[in-house]
Amino acid sequence: MGKKTASADRQREIERLKKKLGYRRCAGVALFNRQGKIWLGHRKKNSESHGPDLWQLPQGGIDAGEKPLAAAKRELWEETGVTHARKLEKCRHWLKYDLPDDILGKGLKGKYRGQKQAWYAFLFDGDDSEINISHPPKGAPVEFDDWRWAELPEITDQIVHFKKPVYEELVRQFGHLPEAIRRGDFD
Repeated sequence: MGKKTASADRQREIERLKKKLGYRRCAGVALFNRQGKIWLGHRKKNSESHGPDLWQLPQGGIDAGEKPLAAAKRELWEETGVTHARKLEKCRHWLKYDLPDDILGKGLKGKYRGQKQAWYAFLFDGDDSEINISHPPKGAPVEFDDWRWAELPEITDQIVHFKKPVYEELVRQFGHLPEAIRRGDFD
């Protein structure tokens, strides 16, 4: 089989997968501290890692029968250990992204074409010592190998390219929060 035939076969497979596969329902959290900075975790490298930009916000799948807000709280707790946080806002609509063609049918265990996400902004009311990415609660898998606080606009430069439009929308929708937090609007 020549290169052109293999390439055409892969393109047909990609189109078939895009029609067949749906979006995984997920919830995500933009966690802000009292200084108006956002929490970023560095993804542990694994078979699903894609590219050098492995920093992201806490997020994960919504279980069957679970409400998006409950999933967001659970994912935040499982991935960071944080329990002292409260919801400030919710994104106005679900945000979604598609996997790049080269990992379609492989990424997300081959079950989805991308993710459809409900995003929430939370305010961290705890102390940094509460954050525990090394030993997640209840045996949850370790998702991150490092973390830091960042300015909100930085998130668009830190995420893998195919999730960038989602993070740009988060900056647009939550962009007013850092200043409001610093002013004490949520005390």
